Amino acid sequence: MAKDTFVENLADIETNFPQWYTDVVKKTQLVDYGPVKGTMVIRPYGYAIWENIQKELDARFKATGHTNAYFPLLIPMSFFTREAEHVEGFAPEVAVVTHAGGEELAEPLAIRPTSETIIGNMYSKWVQSYRDLPILINQWANVMRWEKTTRPFLRTSEFLWQEGHTVHATEDEAEEETMKMLGVYKEFAENVLAIPVICGRKTEKEKFAGAVATYGMEAMMKDGKSLQAGTSHYLGQNFSKAFDIKFLDKDGALKYGYTTSWGVSTRLIGAIIMAHGDARGLVLPPKVAPVQAVIVPIAAKKGGVLEACAEIKAELEAAGVRVVFDNTDNSPGWKFNEWEMKGVPVRIEVGPRDLEAGNVVIFRRDKCEKGESPRAGVAQTVVSLLGDIQKNMLESARVRRDQRIVKVDDLDGILKGVEGGNFVKAGWCGCRECEDKIKETTAASARVYAENLEHETCAVCGKKAKHTVFFARAY
Repeated sequence: MAKDTFVENLADIETNFPQWYTDVVKKTQLVDYGPVKGTMVIRPYGYAIWENIQKELDARFKATGHTNAYFPLLIPMSFFTREAEHVEGFAPEVAVVTHAGGEELAEPLAIRPTSETIIGNMYSKWVQSYRDLPILINQWANVMRWEKTTRPFLRTSEFLWQEGHTVHATEDEAEEETMKMLGVYKEFAENVLAIPVICGRKTEKEKFAGAVATYGMEAMMKDGKSLQAGTSHYLGQNFSKAFDIKFLDKDGALKYGYTTSWGVSTRLIGAIIMAHGDARGLVLPPKVAPVQAVIVPIAAKKGGVLEACAEIKAELEAAGVRVVFDNTDNSPGWKFNEWEMKGVPVRIEVGPRDLEAGNVVIFRRDKCEKGESPRAGVAQTVVSLLGDIQKNMLESARVRRDQRIVKVDDLDGILKGVEGGNFVKAGWCGCRECEDKIKETTAASARVYAENLEHETCAVCGKKAKHTVFFARAY
């Protein structure tokens, strides 16, 4: 690219949100399309975001007593037949290996869509006594689900994730674990990704195949759709009985364990893009931004500008800031455009006039505002500003979400609400037919139950409501 050529325009975020999203992930070099349909290549800038997500989450998992392990990618197909609901739920998405080494396999092998089955098989060997419990293991891995319609980060045939799998002696302990990890996800989403989320139990229709109960974490994107950003499942004894996970309890009785599983994936990167992005491109929360600050010299060959930039870079690095000094020969305007599109939280402009006055110019990406700041103590200024940006991004997203939650009483209200780009709270009798009718009529699905019953009647049939539910169109 010629040094004075500016970055191509993105699609209009207001009128063509899907194309805007595709433009952003491509032009900021987060991903490229893989040679196999539905796969993606995560490029260094995108993978750096994932590494920061991993780092933050991994610390939280270990702080709650979990350890990491790794389980095989290939799973005997016979394992899937042991839990009937599980195999039925995943059958359409399973990719199967039938040949290897030039020969047909005696038993086909599934490429893991999720690991409850193979981990259950291993836990049945490791659990003998109540002294072996609880088992609290997480794995960072890739999985494959043969999706028909794909979009980078949001839904791809292969993606990266973490999946926690635990075994407990009692139902109460397993249910406590399920809710604890949902709470870990919520705290992480809000304090690291700056995305406010709504957490709650899923309906029977929307729960994980094989679970007793599934709890979801729903995030509102800027187009008003919901993104399921994470799930935590209470599996009861379903997988324990299917895979014979039994232990000798203190009372001398042989009992089945109670299990859980929970996970988030690289779709969190999609959540960041769609929850915070704007007409200029990415807006990254400082805690996961690969580059937290970029230094751009103005009139670089004059007045010791390059030397000052190098000094500021060293000061920022010493303060723990992830910083880049852009001393390429592109024009300052091109650099501004490029780094804004990449969502870097802070830009520091250093020119000869600024230095003479003892200042630098600081731009904050979240508000697209800039002003002069003293050159002295610039590292402390930037560290403080990064903290302010992190808080402001969460608060702005929370205000935007709360303004777009509407309460309705009938099917027409649900339709108008979701067409207007809102989350809708409505009453539901608990009947599957009514839930299906909402989906058929409005293209909205039940996301999670609200904490409290706020409606007297079901929005579809008019009978007494058993739940108030968040409905939304979703990715």
